[in-house]
Amino acid sequence: MKNRMQLLVLLISLSCLGQQYPGFKSLRFDENYSFLKKDTLQHDWYRTMKFIPLSSSKNTYISFGGSIRYQYFYAKNENWGDGPQDNDGYILSRYLFHADFHAGKFFRTFVQTQSSLADGRIDPSPVDQNPLEVHQVFADFNIINDANKRLILRVGRQEMTYGSQRLVALRDGPNNRQSFDGIKVIASKNNYSADFFYSHYVVAHDGIFDDDSNNDKQLWGSYLVISKVPFFKNIDVYYLGYERAHAVFNDGAGKENRHSVGTRIWGKSENWRYDGETLYQFGDFDSKDINAWTASLNLGYRLNMVKFHPEIGCKVEVISGDREVGDNGLETFNPLFPRGSYFGLASVIGLSNLIDFHPSLNFELAKNIEWGIDYDMFWRYSSNDGIYAPNVSLIYPGDTTTSKEIGGQLESEIVWQPNQYLYFRVEATWFKAGEYIKASGTGKDIFFTGITMQLNF
Repeated sequence: MKNRMQLLVLLISLSCLGQQYPGFKSLRFDENYSFLKKDTLQHDWYRTMKFIPLSSSKNTYISFGGSIRYQYFYAKNENWGDGPQDNDGYILSRYLFHADFHAGKFFRTFVQTQSSLADGRIDPSPVDQNPLEVHQVFADFNIINDANKRLILRVGRQEMTYGSQRLVALRDGPNNRQSFDGIKVIASKNNYSADFFYSHYVVAHDGIFDDDSNNDKQLWGSYLVISKVPFFKNIDVYYLGYERAHAVFNDGAGKENRHSVGTRIWGKSENWRYDGETLYQFGDFDSKDINAWTASLNLGYRLNMVKFHPEIGCKVEVISGDREVGDNGLETFNPLFPRGSYFGLASVIGLSNLIDFHPSLNFELAKNIEWGIDYDMFWRYSSNDGIYAPNVSLIYPGDTTTSKEIGGQLESEIVWQPNQYLYFRVEATWFKAGEYIKASGTGKDIFFTGITMQLNF
């Protein structure tokens, strides 16, 4: 632990030497440092790391980067008091390092390692701990690579994220990010961009370099984004196919083959931001027909002329649940591979059988400091279905009570980002257990607090 802290302090001090570069991307392979081949003035260590020419033309080069994140968390009455309890808290650390090799305009390969550690965590899951793995390793074949159009074939292990990350996400909030082994075609022209892919989910194991593709979980589909649309600004249209060999829901267990079709309208102006999405799922689960859906609306209005620029936000979601146990249908929605911290880092509820109303208020206390506070109200959509964790595992069954009230969650956080390299966050969450939680288990209220420190380079 001491060595890791010394490394973090060292890199924080060294990051101050770097000049200002374009901001870091959530998908690090989307960053492009080829502009540095025209920079003949800067020769510090950071520039050298970001652009190392391997040919006289400088069109063949390699770039290095990564991130280091430390988090301390304390939870009282975790899982509403059910299961083992930790009275001391725990430390999560994550190390991501990558190399990005470009051979001219038409070929590149990207390699990234990940080490996610959980110190003091009782019985850590693969979401918390994955000692050392090749997280990404893929090759891009740029068939067309022009300013306004491109056609890329990508093969290998890769991260994927789409839309608002309700269905396919990086899972950056939890300690261990997720990836897929697959093949993808990326096409874009002017205001249109589309991905077509087939993949197997990569399963995390508790060893070194032992993660592997999971034949039991497959994901394929297409995702189209149309930008600069009059009035709407941005429209997403997508299809996602999913197969899971061993699925478990409140209404049984068996093989799941599910298809998702949806659309999303999103954008922002000087004051407004908006994100609306609707999605329908069909297919079969064991001997049952799948008939599930969700609809969500996320709005925000920022008062730019008022001190601290407060933003008033509101999110509403309705997510279907199973209407009757033992029939020939399944209405439980499956969020597939969502971001794990969808309702904050406490992350106690997943996106199945849920009605959620979520008002929020955010302030810009200073140029690089923001404070947010929000309150989530949760109900079950169907009183005959249970509630599920973010990974779609059943937490409590549906027959403990007819009450739909899950509870309310109050969360507040302060984020300080002094520059593009450093990120700090302090947060606290209180979850008031509702009647359904109290009838289904120990039913205690949850208190959760945490501190996050992250360095990107």
